[in-house]
Amino acid sequence: MTKADIVNEISKNTGIEKAVVLETVEKFMESVKGSLAKGENVYLRGFGSFIVKKRAQKTARNISKNTTIIIPAHNIPAFKPAKTFMGEVK
Repeated sequence: MTKADIVNEISKNTGIEKAVVLETVEKFMESVKGSLAKGENVYLRGFGSFIVKKRAQKTARNISKNTTIIIPAHNIPAFKPAKTFMGEVK
């Protein structure tokens, strides 16, 4: 399902214009990205959590050049679904 599909589905089910729904979805995604960029997690009860995971520094290998490189510690965004969500997907 794409963002356009989500907008069409919400618009069809609620009767709200697609342009308004699209703007709302865009603002929601901006809010989530902004919170994660600040290191804040986003919790949506019954749906899941958008969290920031911290990756430790590690050593990796470049096989083609046969060298070792250090990958510094960094943060990555992740999604953890709620238990009720997981129960519905199974």
